[in-house]
Amino acid sequence: MVGIDLLSRGPALNPTMTNEQRVLLPLADGFEEIEAITIIDVLRRAGLVVVVAGLTEATLARGAHGIAVEVDCNLDDVDLEVIDAVVLAGGLPGATNLRDDRRVIGALQYMAARGRWTAAICAAPIALAEAGLLSDSSVRATSYPAFRDRLGNAEVVSDEPVVISGRVLTSAGPGTALDFALTLAAVLVGPELASEIAVAMLAKMSLENPAPASR
Repeated sequence: MVGIDLLSRGPALNPTMTNEQRVLLPLADGFEEIEAITIIDVLRRAGLVVVVAGLTEATLARGAHGIAVEVDCNLDDVDLEVIDAVVLAGGLPGATNLRDDRRVIGALQYMAARGRWTAAICAAPIALAEAGLLSDSSVRATSYPAFRDRLGNAEVVSDEPVVISGRVLTSAGPGTALDFALTLAAVLVGPELASEIAVAMLAKMSLENPAPASR
């Protein structure tokens, strides 16, 4: 089992690029490592405070491919009022563990009720469906192909790697994780900074100038 300590690389990763926005990443055992690490890395490069919260009392969340990540705290200890977005990584059984955790569902509903962002990639949009965020047919969403029949009443999008619908952001899988994370950075801190990060990482966003959030 390979372990990664992300605590020392938290908000102070780049002290010249910090803001007050906080992103919650609940991390369940069985998460997809590429997705989780990419989300944490890119958002911290953008100066966001990323809170990695475990679902159990364990200090490590264990990924689907044998990589363990040290969490910042237990989900029970998170004050949702100071959180601006909840983001879910996929993987199995990580995504089903997220879907079946009532605290995760409650956090998603809390964000949606207050006009804040929710985002999920790969299989994790099934948790958005469980929370009722995909119950309206006007919502567009994507996921890993095998889970596109579990997206509630949403309009399922199969030809876009990242989909924004209102304050819901979804993406297809490990290969789209960097695009997903950059797009999330764009809506939270602005497309200009996200574009700078993308250029520095030799990457591109599939969506041009996603609208930044206002709270």
